[in-house]
Amino acid sequence: MAVTPSTMLPLGTIAPDFTLPDTESDALISLRDGKATPQATVIMFICNHCPFVKHIQQKLVSIAKEYQKKGIRFIAISANDVKNYPADSPENMRSEAKQAGYTFPYLYDETQAVAKTYQAACTPDFYVFDQHLACVYRGRFDQSRPGNATPVTGDDLTQALDQLLTKQPVNSKQFPSIGCNIKWK
Repeated sequence: MAVTPSTMLPLGTIAPDFTLPDTESDALISLRDGKATPQATVIMFICNHCPFVKHIQQKLVSIAKEYQKKGIRFIAISANDVKNYPADSPENMRSEAKQAGYTFPYLYDETQAVAKTYQAACTPDFYVFDQHLACVYRGRFDQSRPGNATPVTGDDLTQALDQLLTKQPVNSKQFPSIGCNIKWK
């Protein structure tokens, strides 16, 4: 496991569009799917085996459920090389999503093109886009890491979401996520 920080996509960047398969439904999911515009969209790069993802997984699911009720869209993407990391295969992603209770699509980026376009570097890596799909937050879930004895709260992510929901500017003091490097081909 190589501990890697996120690269921090520039604030204001418009979310690049994508269409990827959802490992649970086998449907193709697009960022710009023509449905009602959400209040915000959270895009997160995660995977099945990363201890940093496992560390926050339960709280992440809880926060997603809470904020989906408030009009926030959540999309998870795994871009890991499944040839060398078979635990992250689409079949295993489907099982992981079910076991963890994901209420959001868990998409597979087989070519890794979406991860590269988003400048994703690690798992977990979080991006928040406003209703116009401009990046207003990128970075960590919170200060907790496996073994640092800091409680998992999701405070960094939820602060940004709460600021968006109350029409306040999102705090520009943001910290990179730290996690396992994306397993590039």
